[in-house]
Amino acid sequence: MTAMTPGSNIPLTATRVAVDVAAPVRLDVSGLLLGANGKVRSDDDFIFYNQPAGPGVTYRSGGGTAPDAILVDTGALPAGVERIVVTASPDAAGQTFQGIEPTATIRNADDGSPLATFTPPSLTTETALVVVEIYLRNGAWKARAVGQGYANGLAGIATDFGVSVDEEPSAPPAAAQAAPPAPPAPPAPPVAPVDPRVAPPAPATPPAAPAPGTGKINLDKGRVSLQKNQTVSLVKGGRPLLSQVKMGLGWEPAYRGKDIDLDASVIAYGPQRNHLDSCYFGKLTILNGSVKHSGDNLTGEGAGDDEVITVDLGRLPAEVSGLVFTVNSFSGQKFTEVAKAYCRLLDAATGEELVRFDLTTAEPQTGVMMAKLIRQFSGEWEMTAMGEFVKSRTVRGMVKPAAQAL
Repeated sequence: MTAMTPGSNIPLTATRVAVDVAAPVRLDVSGLLLGANGKVRSDDDFIFYNQPAGPGVTYRSGGGTAPDAILVDTGALPAGVERIVVTASPDAAGQTFQGIEPTATIRNADDGSPLATFTPPSLTTETALVVVEIYLRNGAWKARAVGQGYANGLAGIATDFGVSVDEEPSAPPAAAQAAPPAPPAPPAPPVAPVDPRVAPPAPATPPAAPAPGTGKINLDKGRVSLQKNQTVSLVKGGRPLLSQVKMGLGWEPAYRGKDIDLDASVIAYGPQRNHLDSCYFGKLTILNGSVKHSGDNLTGEGAGDDEVITVDLGRLPAEVSGLVFTVNSFSGQKFTEVAKAYCRLLDAATGEELVRFDLTTAEPQTGVMMAKLIRQFSGEWEMTAMGEFVKSRTVRGMVKPAAQAL
């Protein structure tokens, strides 16, 4: 087996190969089919967990216990496809590769035998990588170690290779060039997705401290005010909370006298981030009544929650592993015209507010992912504040970016 260095290549001795990428944390692994111009032919050439199959290229999930992989059948690739790039990015929102050493292993897909390995050196603030590429040269297929880092996440890679990201979470334009491959690898530009931009407001009650030894916020000390990307475990005193919760979402117009009609929704996903259903003003009940919407608020005026989504966690089907709560402006008004947008999680039985997240920034976009609830292997649920803006006026346009954010 060959240990590759950046820029090195090997001839492929197998027609079908698999490239898996392992790291100490969970990674999202993707593949792109490129032509002679270095671009995809269409968005269908972007292969990932939510679009797992294309001509000659397949995404394979490791199920959380093994690394994800991209399988390439060079004999089944369409004419005109001359290169497949394999990419990786940390699953956790905003996490960089600093301190994380991903290792790609190229294998014979038929018997699993390893052909080569590659660990990109000197990673710092990159949030996505082109790890290796499978390419055609003089009629023969080869593999090359790349290790090219991007500071603007998978969206930056997709944009550079011609994938449309209009409905993706906002990212720097493709003109923001990727860092050159190592070695030596200079520091990548500042990582925009995790820039806090402004200080969060002081919460009405102090945030709870992380649980000892876990680094995870819990509810033992009462109500929690989250900052963007913070996570709270919905456990109190070591015991799960009552299973029925309410997510209240609210907003006010930024200018007096101007109504603003926003729509709150929740999108449900399965264990492979597969879209199960969406609950919104046009579909007030989903998943056998375990998720219910309060109905549409047309103005945003008045105190209190504008729209409420009730979730009976105990009645959710077992296949539901994640819920993403979103807000959209169907009329096209931007979030720069909105003030005091927030979401808060309540105990449905008592009305007690458990968790609150205030949106402290605004972008001229028509959609925002406010928060997500994720079911853990232990069965408990965790809530993470998101605050990620998206170019989408409807919940339908939020399905793909929300899946990527899980």
